[in-house]
Amino acid sequence: QVQLVESGGGLVQAGGSLRLSCAASGRTTGSYSMGWFRQAPGKEREFVAAISWIDYITIYADYADSVKGRFTISRNNAKNTLLLQMNSLKPDGTAVYYCAARAGLMGRPARRTTEYDTWGQGTQVTVSS
Repeated sequence: QVQLVESGGGLVQAGGSLRLSCAASGRTTGSYSMGWFRQAPGKEREFVAAISWIDYITIYADYADSVKGRFTISRNNAKNTLLLQMNSLKPDGTAVYYCAARAGLMGRPARRTTEYDTWGQGTQVTVSS
């Protein structure tokens, strides 16, 4: 069973950047999918970005419309780590950010929370105006 640990959250001014990391312990080789979600106070957890691969070749990289062009999801294969580079952050990006994982690929990017079976504990991102 893969375990996930997020890091990199913090306080940043609007327009600034942060890079989140999600360290995975366990096997993520073969076909695999990982994603980032976020949850603001009083709101449901929402999709941010997802990536799927087969033998470390990216098959899907997908983004929510609200972050497209500002956020980039990627992997550091050597460190078995998922990354989320967040640029031009906005105050509505304030949330707890969660990393998620599932073995295997679907026929489309996995955007729903129910499509993942492993979650990290989350890291807080606060964007001040």
